[in-house]
Amino acid sequence: MPRKARVLVPNCPHHVVQRGRNRKAVFLADQDYQYYLDNLREWKQELEIKLYAWCLMTNHIHIIAEPGKDAMTLSTLMKRVNGRQAAYVNKLEGRSGALWAGRYKASPIQKDGYLLCCCRYVELNPVRAGMVAGVGEYAWSSYRERVLGKGQAMLDIDPIYHSLASTDQERRRRYRAFLEEGVSMEEKQFIDESVNRNQLTGNHLFVDEIEQRIGLRVERRGRGRPGNEEK
Repeated sequence: MPRKARVLVPNCPHHVVQRGRNRKAVFLADQDYQYYLDNLREWKQELEIKLYAWCLMTNHIHIIAEPGKDAMTLSTLMKRVNGRQAAYVNKLEGRSGALWAGRYKASPIQKDGYLLCCCRYVELNPVRAGMVAGVGEYAWSSYRERVLGKGQAMLDIDPIYHSLASTDQERRRRYRAFLEEGVSMEEKQFIDESVNRNQLTGNHLFVDEIEQRIGLRVERRGRGRPGNEEK
């Protein structure tokens, strides 16, 4: 069976997921995480890609990134960063072979009603996995930079987050409250299915918009949360 093609959209945020081969650990020590982030910072700047959220788990990564007018720069980003990580790990371990499990997954995100929910989903991954009790305790996600003003200095502020309030302090407070609401099972299932199937994270109006923008038929799916059909 032919593999399902990804839908990459210019000037649109995408939820990107890449897993380690056979779900084995990709990051074993702090320097492994930092090496990945250093390369992510370098290439997102080189390719002029906006980075709205990220989380490095032990055996997989989540990134929310927006390419510019050339959507294929997103593929270049993943090729460069993941390729360097594979070479780095192979050299450290004196081995050869694949580090990652095939192709990355990507789901274009509708900004209104969905982008902040996807950021919350990404940053709460370590809490859902039972790795930490609180999201601020995890060093390898964008939360610390977004809310605590600490970390990697690589995060771009998306317009939806910026619209939460007129001051940075109030934005942080409101976003913290948003994260404290957690991710419902329905919301988690919708986001999981969207990215795992390389489908859109959005409503039917968003599907219609993307079809018009890229001139291709996009697989339709049932209505789901987060978001409303009326938006």
